[in-house]
Amino acid sequence: MSEHWNVLLPERIDPSGPESIADFAACPGMDEYESPEAALADIGRYDAVIVRVANLDASVIERADRLRVVAKHGAGLDNVDVEAASRRGIVVCNTPGANARSVAEHAVALLFAVRRTLLTADEHVRSGGWERPAFTGHELTGDTLGLFGFGAIAREVSDLAQGMGQTVLAFDPYVPDDEIPARVERVPELLELCERSDAVSVHAPLTDQTRHAVGTDELAALGERGVLVNTSRGPIVDETALVEALETGRLHGAGLDTFEAEPPGPDHPLYERDDVVLTPHVGGVTDAALERMSERAADNVRTVYEGGIPESTVNREAIEEGRA
Repeated sequence: MSEHWNVLLPERIDPSGPESIADFAACPGMDEYESPEAALADIGRYDAVIVRVANLDASVIERADRLRVVAKHGAGLDNVDVEAASRRGIVVCNTPGANARSVAEHAVALLFAVRRTLLTADEHVRSGGWERPAFTGHELTGDTLGLFGFGAIAREVSDLAQGMGQTVLAFDPYVPDDEIPARVERVPELLELCERSDAVSVHAPLTDQTRHAVGTDELAALGERGVLVNTSRGPIVDETALVEALETGRLHGAGLDTFEAEPPGPDHPLYERDDVVLTPHVGGVTDAALERMSERAADNVRTVYEGGIPESTVNREAIEEGRA
């Protein structure tokens, strides 16, 4: 094809992806714009956009007169108005599984950090302390880990947990039975998952149904020895209920990589707690994952450029109807 495309990069990504499509695409990025918002304000002259967390709402998409594809660098699409894109015949696709191992490792790291009080132990030593009995930990082997959601990331977490001798339960009403391994027990309700687990790790997508799905009742069911880990989307957990559960001793601790508002405000009540480990939404931020997501997002752009529909297209039905 002789047509040349302009591909917008409103945020920095690993260069491997843009380099792989240089034969047909120019990829202006953050060096050309002051901010992601400034880049998206100029979206009208672009044929494609590779987006991480910048917000492509309906108002942005309505200005995208040339746009053919929104290629998400990652899996979650809560920052993209898929319906608005579908109305305009714009392909929306993502890179599911590209960062799955990295996020899974981070989830397990958060669980370790909470169970073994690693951050407070580190601070204790740095301040001159050496009170070993104060940091008696909890062994993960033999525990039951509950997975809320059983997509690519949760399946990696399951493998890691079982490698440590943990029993794994899963709640996901959308995954067929034949995709749940025999060694993972499926439970029918989220509340039951919390009741039967020593720790629950959240891996569901953010939807109207999952918003605040982990609330007062679920945290109470998890119990005073329970740990909550969230590397998915912050609003799935009711943070007010989480703070209350921790303050009243109805939950042992939490490891959070995502928050209801990102970044959290300067006076967030979780900042003062030593039973919580917080990270800035970096579960999928490893060199290997960033390279894979960049390359797969660019591959999706190439597929659309060549007239195809990427395998990971989330609005395939609307696109196929529009092309019929």
